[in-house]
Amino acid sequence: MDTRVQPKFYSPIQVRQLLLELTEPCRAVVQIAVLTGMRIGEILALRWKRVDLLQGTIEVAESYSDGEFGSPKTRSSNRVIPMSGLLREVLETQRAGAGMNSPDELVFRTRTGTPLSSKNLYNRVLAPACDRIKQPRISWHSFRHTHATLLAEVGESIKTAQSLLGHSDLGTTLNTYAHAIPDSQRRAVERVARVLFSDVLKLNDGAKTGQIN
Repeated sequence: MDTRVQPKFYSPIQVRQLLLELTEPCRAVVQIAVLTGMRIGEILALRWKRVDLLQGTIEVAESYSDGEFGSPKTRSSNRVIPMSGLLREVLETQRAGAGMNSPDELVFRTRTGTPLSSKNLYNRVLAPACDRIKQPRISWHSFRHTHATLLAEVGESIKTAQSLLGHSDLGTTLNTYAHAIPDSQRRAVERVARVLFSDVLKLNDGAKTGQIN
């Protein structure tokens, strides 16, 4: 049994290292998880009819867990997520490789058309890849944390993160998913120092000339 504490999120560098070690379809699943913040059950239940490559959107309307399909976790979890250009490429490649005979077909499916197993993907592909890059094993849910952290990193509002992640409670987004990347913290204190130092210089210059505005 692995008793190591799982990290709440991976940094962008760690994600890139991980992707290089993953095989398909696990690589595509992880890319979607990181780029959208979708839950693993939402990704495994995604059908082509809910992927609009023309408009660049993904409709989250179904989830898969414990061998059963069902509704997403909460009412707010039913949502439409915009695609980035990179995500569109990932899905176009997936469709070209897997083929699509019916819009009701799952984006990720076995040869018999059934959903993939998140446990098998984790145990056979994801966890060993984490070991190979010598990083702590990350959970599927951690990719939601990664997405939320990156939203904060690029300056998106907490309301935008709440909508994209499908949280019904703003506090959940704020308290559970908003992490600070260490490099971001360093840049933040450096920015504060520059602002403060600049103001101090202005005050000192003004005091010398007797012209403090």
